[in-house]
Amino acid sequence: MIYTLIGKKVGMTQVYDGENRLLPVTVVEAGPCYVAQVKTSNTDGYNAIQIGCGLKKTKRITKSEAGHFKKAGVEAKATLREVRCQESTEYKVGDVLTVSGFEEGQKVDIVGVTKGKGFQGVMKRYNFGGGPDSHGSMTHRRGGSYGQCQWPGRVYKGRKMPGHMGHVRRTVQNLKVVRIMEDKNVILLKGSLPGPNGSQILIRTAKKTKTAA
Repeated sequence: MIYTLIGKKVGMTQVYDGENRLLPVTVVEAGPCYVAQVKTSNTDGYNAIQIGCGLKKTKRITKSEAGHFKKAGVEAKATLREVRCQESTEYKVGDVLTVSGFEEGQKVDIVGVTKGKGFQGVMKRYNFGGGPDSHGSMTHRRGGSYGQCQWPGRVYKGRKMPGHMGHVRRTVQNLKVVRIMEDKNVILLKGSLPGPNGSQILIRTAKKTKTAA
């Protein structure tokens, strides 16, 4: 099964590795996560586990959620995520997942939501070059021609135009685990992650890592 944790992006810093090289890293506070439910192909049609992270006040959850957590024997969680797994899973309801499940030097994938930029034009959204800045030009930041005149008489679907930018789900693959601090539930990942500081991310074992021959 792909080991997965729910984490929170704290911020970026820099640390030295074993060869005295300065590395840019992102600090992530991950876990502990609790297994709230185990789904199987016999009962649910597919195999998965449901993990929860963070605490939530009892008065802020519904009766159905309260019964769900009570059955699992865990406190009310602020976040629940479902992770697909293989036919045979060794996890049981109530198990705890921590950063100790990862190793320093291994590769992980990060799933998060990018920063929202609001409504933006084509120069910021798609890196268009824009129009001339002088010689009487009055179209400096516009997108130019979007279609034809008489035929087909419409704008093709998918044309790059101004619109909402950011706040989309993105996955960054094969980031290196630089350091793990089990006592603080902190993991340091090389490079940057999608989303603002304080946003929630999903850390999982890399799916497409290349291995040396």
